[in-house]
Amino acid sequence: MLPPGADSVVVRHGDVGVKSSHVQSDMERTLRENVAAMLADRGIAGDVDREWGRILVRSAEPDRAADAAADTFGVVSGSPAVSVPPELDAITDALADAAREHYDGGAFAVDARRAGSHDFDSHDVNRAGGDAVWAAVEDDFDPEVDLDDPDVTFSVEVRDEEAFVFLEHRDGPGGMPLGTQKPLVALLSGGIDSPVAAWQAMKRGAPVVPLYLDLGDYGGPDHRARAEESVRKLDAYAPNRDLELRVAPAGDAVERLAESTGRTRMLSYRRFMYRVAEHVAEDVGAAGVVTGEAIGQKSSQTTANLGVVDRATRLPVHRPLLTWDKQDIVQAARDIGTFRDSTIEVGCNRLAPNQPLTAAPPESVRKDEPDALFEWAEDVADAVESAEVTHP
Repeated sequence: MLPPGADSVVVRHGDVGVKSSHVQSDMERTLRENVAAMLADRGIAGDVDREWGRILVRSAEPDRAADAAADTFGVVSGSPAVSVPPELDAITDALADAAREHYDGGAFAVDARRAGSHDFDSHDVNRAGGDAVWAAVEDDFDPEVDLDDPDVTFSVEVRDEEAFVFLEHRDGPGGMPLGTQKPLVALLSGGIDSPVAAWQAMKRGAPVVPLYLDLGDYGGPDHRARAEESVRKLDAYAPNRDLELRVAPAGDAVERLAESTGRTRMLSYRRFMYRVAEHVAEDVGAAGVVTGEAIGQKSSQTTANLGVVDRATRLPVHRPLLTWDKQDIVQAARDIGTFRDSTIEVGCNRLAPNQPLTAAPPESVRKDEPDALFEWAEDVADAVESAEVTHP
């Protein structure tokens, strides 16, 4: 619901506010840049300002601007608002206008917050605002006040130079502004899990470098196409970042691995995959690797086997979905838009042995895998090429 004359969006962050003043200031600047980039990417004209604890968008399209802000990492919520002078009369006039436009029955509340120096406090705004709302509609119906569970909430934020009146909070992803952490190499199969894991890493401020291992005969064009589509979806959340997909030509190495290993094959493949990612991370200056693994979801993802595969790399392996249930991952994929194109049959399923080990001893894995496995990984990493992935 837009208040009459809406011309702004009040953008709130969460975790940023618990940082030291210096770090918070830096993160707010990054968040401002990211919100501005999201607006520009969607063709929404507007100016983005930063005040302590808030990002403020001035736009003739506050409805669309609020949606864009609410898709920006680090944003907890955004509210399309009307800006008025920080004076009690101006605030109550705006509340009365909003009531006449949007309040047609049920219970209401006025929720005011104030920061700065004024000759009134938030309690004064609540009392005067409640009276203004009541008077605006009492000729049409009998209004009710319910401060605990209102049907309509009229919200006010008063700051030093202006006040904002609004009627809704549009939830954002929360987290940290993208770009406030070092980048991570995101191993993307294009399946359901890995794009969600990459999105979660981005939500915590880490840009991702998408890496897809082309499995040759064990993958195929559909396998690669869905990885590319995942990157397109993720790219929409990071318009001022380069989410360039990197493709590792792993088909020959995977074929040799399949011919030379048995029940530990998937563990050796994951060790190979991690080592390829490590070399790419060194090349691009990434601080670690992010994957979509979750405890117990597959035989290679038991706690015992995760420990075995981790030994293949010196870099930290980040697993945002480590304790998630599958249904929660699926719902998250639906929410961020990656689910539909992630449900094509996974090519690497054909690589899995019939009876994989769920708790393979590390020495058994190393004994069964080819001595040259990590040399193959280095060669594959050296051959990585960037694939053009156009924005949707």
